[in-house]
Amino acid sequence: MSRTDLIADALTIIRNAIMVKKDFTDIPASNILISILEILKRENYIENFKLIEDDKQGTIKVYLKYIAEKSAIKNLRRISKSSLRVYVKGENIPLVLRGRGLAIISTSKGILTDKEARQLGVGGEVIAYVW
Repeated sequence: MSRTDLIADALTIIRNAIMVKKDFTDIPASNILISILEILKRENYIENFKLIEDDKQGTIKVYLKYIAEKSAIKNLRRISKSSLRVYVKGENIPLVLRGRGLAIISTSKGILTDKEARQLGVGGEVIAYVW
């Protein structure tokens, strides 16, 4: 089966694992997903992740975080899709839930959070919202 949007598939796998309260889940590996998971770990939305090498693409084991039996991630939403790309300039970076959420943006400086992109004054493609 070919995948056209690996990021959307990975976010859906994580959302489904949260709904059934799994402790961890496996997603296909890619460099952009590793960058996104590093942001989620740094912002305390997940406990940890581990890259598992195999002879093919590899997988990433994502350890989900729960606080008082509720997930640290309330929702994950893919914004820029393969059919509709969403770009923002540095001065128009969106606030997610009035600053309580997180926007993940692909910029010329790498994949950044909305706060980091605002500080650097760079825009880019809005990948996803997390809250």
